Amino acid sequence: MSHIEHVTPIYRTSPRRAAKMMAIMLGICIVGGIIFFGMWDYWISGTSPAAGGVKAEVAAPVVATGKEIPISLKFIESSDFKTMAFNALPGAPDNNPTINAEIGDKIIFNVENAGKSFHAFGVMAIPEEDKESPFEHGPYQPVAGSEIGSTSKPLKPGEGGQSEFVPGKEGTYYYICTVPGHREQGMQGKIVVGDVSDVAAEPEIVESEPSPSSAMPAPGSEDVPEMIVEEEPEQSMKEEPESMTPFSGTISVPSGSSVPGCDETNECFIPAEVTVHVGDTVIWSNDDSAAHTVTSGTPTGGPDGTFDSSLFMADTTFSYTFDNAGEYNYFCMVHPWMTGKVQVN
Repeated sequence: MSHIEHVTPIYRTSPRRAAKMMAIMLGICIVGGIIFFGMWDYWISGTSPAAGGVKAEVAAPVVATGKEIPISLKFIESSDFKTMAFNALPGAPDNNPTINAEIGDKIIFNVENAGKSFHAFGVMAIPEEDKESPFEHGPYQPVAGSEIGSTSKPLKPGEGGQSEFVPGKEGTYYYICTVPGHREQGMQGKIVVGDVSDVAAEPEIVESEPSPSSAMPAPGSEDVPEMIVEEEPEQSMKEEPESMTPFSGTISVPSGSSVPGCDETNECFIPAEVTVHVGDTVIWSNDDSAAHTVTSGTPTGGPDGTFDSSLFMADTTFSYTFDNAGEYNYFCMVHPWMTGKVQVN
């Protein structure tokens, strides 16, 4: 009887086949990388601080009425950029116009950025529990389809867009600028759907009456001459000049700079004014939660084209090397009250 020996097969390949396989794998990686980075704006366009957090209400399918309501809105700002609005500043006609509609009406927004800052648009559906104090527990996400631009891709000056909103139930909705801080500065209007009361009216300011103690003098005090107390002059003290901390090369965009107030103490950029030498590189670090720009020029005069970071998000940096002597003013295109200066010697 013959003995059959089972031999385990040995698989071999040639250098040519191995090289071909490596080339195929490399090609797959390159194509995948191109697709990934080609959609970079999508990957980084997560819900913005102004629009993220609480989800908008999910409405049931709406029966369209067939009625279309065209609305034209323009982003505008005051000369000091402290007040922002739609169409007109507070006190002027057509300031943040209230839109009246019925369930199923199609509101068509034609929006234009007529200001000098960056803006974005969206309609907010406030949850029922927040109706009496809108945005208290926000921020909220814009209603799908109502957005024009976003925090990561806002409308630049002169740009515009169109969006639609079909309300699914009665109530008060809000159209706002979704760039952080801009709604709080006045970019907010109402959409009243159906016959509803305005639950979010501005609180009435009641002037308090003067207290009796401040309105009437104490009895018998009418004839008492006022006592004048002379204060001793303070001894003049020579203040020691503070020692200047050398500039580290990095300018911070501090937390909270996306709302006005830092301009009052000149701390929208820290330090706001620096001196460097020709050839030095300055780094700006975004330590805020909102996106910013570092743009050469002034808010009133606009960009001068020397340098521009474009939008850079939280926890990222922008750097620029100064090759020529001079004075360089810069500001944030999103929050124009933020200004700084670099002196190059």
